[in-house]
Amino acid sequence: MISFFIIIYLLVTLGIGFWASKKIKTSGDFTLAGKSLSTPLVAVTLFATWFGSGSVMGNSAYFIRDGFSAYATLILTIAVCLIIVAFLFSNKLYKLNIVTVNDFFKIRYNKAIETTSSVIMVFSYPHWIAAQFIALAYLFNSILGVPIDYGIFLGAGIVVFYTYIGGMWAVAYTDMVQSIMILLGLIILLVEILNQTDGLTPIFANQPAEFFSFYPKNAGVEEWSRYIALILAFTAGAIPVQEIYQRVFSAKSQRAARNGLLLGGLLLTVVSTVPLIIGLGGVYLDPTLIDEGDYQNVIPALVNSMMGVPVQILFYGALISAILSTCSGAMLAPASVIGENLIKPNAPGITDSRLLLFTRFSVIIVAAFSCYFAFSDTDIVVLVESSLALILVCLFAPFMFGMFWKKASVGGAWSAMALGGLTWFTCFLLDTTIDATIYGFIASCISMVLGSLVFKNDEKKTRPNRFLKPVRSKKLNQY
Repeated sequence: MISFFIIIYLLVTLGIGFWASKKIKTSGDFTLAGKSLSTPLVAVTLFATWFGSGSVMGNSAYFIRDGFSAYATLILTIAVCLIIVAFLFSNKLYKLNIVTVNDFFKIRYNKAIETTSSVIMVFSYPHWIAAQFIALAYLFNSILGVPIDYGIFLGAGIVVFYTYIGGMWAVAYTDMVQSIMILLGLIILLVEILNQTDGLTPIFANQPAEFFSFYPKNAGVEEWSRYIALILAFTAGAIPVQEIYQRVFSAKSQRAARNGLLLGGLLLTVVSTVPLIIGLGGVYLDPTLIDEGDYQNVIPALVNSMMGVPVQILFYGALISAILSTCSGAMLAPASVIGENLIKPNAPGITDSRLLLFTRFSVIIVAAFSCYFAFSDTDIVVLVESSLALILVCLFAPFMFGMFWKKASVGGAWSAMALGGLTWFTCFLLDTTIDATIYGFIASCISMVLGSLVFKNDEKKTRPNRFLKPVRSKKLNQY
């Protein structure tokens, strides 16, 4: 029964992607949905992209173990990030009429910085996508009995299909349907849990005092550094990511983009809290749900052992919806960067139809790399954090200082990317007590400032403030 409905749901998702593909006429339609998304669609696609396996399985696992300090690092950070982007970045970047974040690096610095930042951006995504593939594999194993290894390939194939043919239009429409499924499934499951626990009070009553602290209690240097690294990764590290600005640039107006960010942040904060309560309630009802320290499978195990078939269908539909929507948005972002910033600038005279073909093919390449990483690590939150750490230590400083500091130079950007990334990688190999992400972040910011002061731009060749003015070009006026 459950397998039948899940298969039907997957087929419906593929059908929506196929229907959306009829709207794809140009590469701009594929990457930015023709710049026509309203505030609700911007919010829903943001919510659906970031509410994935980490929100349901990964975050609940950390919350059960670490309490409200995990809530602060994994949920509140995302809301803070979107608020910052809404008020400080969205209007300025929307006015540039660009397609990717890396277009900003070209305008603010030069083509070489654009290319390098694009490569870094692309390589940051496979870990994030791999986390979604792993979660899908767990679900297919539980529902359909598909082995984990085969489940990774099955999940990748489904998402690749509708993202490949429908692009941003498919992502937007499937995100709308999937968000409804997410809300419906989680609310019904939450009601069922609270009915069995007699409300929220019993769930939290027996928790130790440390559980309610928003920061590590009685923790050492290593625990505090881990806490700070997570906050940096999920707040500052997420600020320059392409999937945020793919929605901002797809909005029909600056106002729709900004309001969509704020509404998306609200949805993420409220809805992401629900799985935490469900997971904690499940452990309260049945402590044996924690299997040999594996907290990630608590909620699926809870649904299988304690819920009826209708609730199981709704929950698994919601969870698969969350993962598919996150996965499709995460695959489209690097594919867009590959097409717009790596292929197009290096292929003069390329036709739009050929660019569209290459961008679609990039979806397959990104999925293939993601499958590789899915087999190398199974901790969902760690995979997501890894994807954001690379952006944090290499791209955050050039992006932030380039946006707000007139003296930010090409030399400073090179210094930040090189020294930030090298410091992070070295500390990671040395397994330093303080998290490598913190060292990399500090080194990147300091290098950006010192590099810009030492290696100043040649004013005859560059115009540091030109990015403040709207940019109009033939390739973008098609929207």
